[in-house]
Amino acid sequence: MSLEPDTQTPVRSTRLSWPVRYGGALLAVMACVVVWSITPFLHSDPFAIFILAVVFTARFLGFGPAVFGTVLSVPVIDYFAFDPHFTLSLQSSDAVRLVIFVVISLLAASLARQKSRAEVRADQTLERMAAIVESSNDAIYSATPQAIITSWNHGAEELYGYRPEEVLGKPVFITVPDDRTHETRAHFETLARGGSIASYQTQRRRKDGSLVHVMLSVSPLRDRKGNLIGASAIARDISAQLRAEHALQRSERLATAGRLTAAIAHEINNPLEAITNLLYLARHDATRADQHLEMAEREVQRIADIAQQTLGFVREVSEPRTLNVSTTLDEVLQLYSAKLSTGKISVQKELCGTAEIRGYAGELRQLFSNLLVNAVDAMPGGGRLRVRVWCGREPSGSRRAGVQVVFADTGTGISSIDRSRLFEPFYTTKPESGTGLGLWLSEGIARKHQGAIRVRSSTRPGQSGTVFSVFLPAA
Repeated sequence: MSLEPDTQTPVRSTRLSWPVRYGGALLAVMACVVVWSITPFLHSDPFAIFILAVVFTARFLGFGPAVFGTVLSVPVIDYFAFDPHFTLSLQSSDAVRLVIFVVISLLAASLARQKSRAEVRADQTLERMAAIVESSNDAIYSATPQAIITSWNHGAEELYGYRPEEVLGKPVFITVPDDRTHETRAHFETLARGGSIASYQTQRRRKDGSLVHVMLSVSPLRDRKGNLIGASAIARDISAQLRAEHALQRSERLATAGRLTAAIAHEINNPLEAITNLLYLARHDATRADQHLEMAEREVQRIADIAQQTLGFVREVSEPRTLNVSTTLDEVLQLYSAKLSTGKISVQKELCGTAEIRGYAGELRQLFSNLLVNAVDAMPGGGRLRVRVWCGREPSGSRRAGVQVVFADTGTGISSIDRSRLFEPFYTTKPESGTGLGLWLSEGIARKHQGAIRVRSSTRPGQSGTVFSVFLPAA
């Protein structure tokens, strides 16, 4: 059995039995006779009142009863409106009028039926949309241009803790932390100017005062003339997602620090050996003891610098700072100098001393470390690595001013299949040693700095190699 509504009659009329529908058409015609008989000014034009009956019948009872009402109206009009009564010997003008009445009645009935169908479909669509909104797990709510809440679904109740009766008619700012009210005001100002708002991560406040991380999407509500009548917002709780991402990031940072252990041990071993020798010399050569101790202090400082750089990979800072990209990258190259030398990889550096941005030094060290390690792994038999830093414009998009960092190796290259999934978490081309998080995390670091990372690669013999390009907007 089909669950679709009857396509011949409006959904409202299918809920009534056929005796009721056709009986209603009969009553409508009888009502018209009564109205016509007691209203003298209608005697000159009996068709108008009967057309209304047909339209009413089509609108509320269906097309079939409207046709029945039309057929029934013809003999009734003939009997009551024309002389001689009910002889069917009409003058030609009266016959034409009846034919026109039938055509107009059927046309009006058809139009009324179509309008009824359209309204029913609109009602059904609104009901479905309302059901979707109400049953959605996302918080969906709307507000007037004055930021007064007008709707509040079950998802919003679950996310924020407010029942609908607690928030309807109140300002939307009750869900906004005090330090983010400017965001909401800016949303309404942007929508009023006809602008749009892209989805973004932010924080919102629950009824108990706690903060929740959400992905917020704000859209304008407009009437048929295009005038702004409000705004709708969809908020999704991403707290669990952020916790998982942060756990992965911490794990990858620790893995990066672990990979640095061998390089750090090599770097520290040399100054430790020098300190041992210098202390021996200071103990046995009193005349030059101060000189030897001064040299030993410099080696101790060197060890401290190495340790500080290492902590930079795993230490998190809350605020971005102005930093020199070339200096940060050179520190990473120094830490991996032994690995590069052992792997017979020559490094060509082209660093710009004025390349400065605002960012997180530890995270940038990790990004450069990941790209450097990938380049080394791509050249198991040795090769050449070109590292370049320069100030310039963003290669595409808004052409922002910033810093471009390029790692170009002469390794084996990356296949087109692997390139399409290169920045997916847990996807790796090195299953025996890779975690599949390095490039995913690197892209996240670039995005966190409002930048981007791109890659191009070739696997053709004699021309193989990979180029990673990172753009970071200027300070």
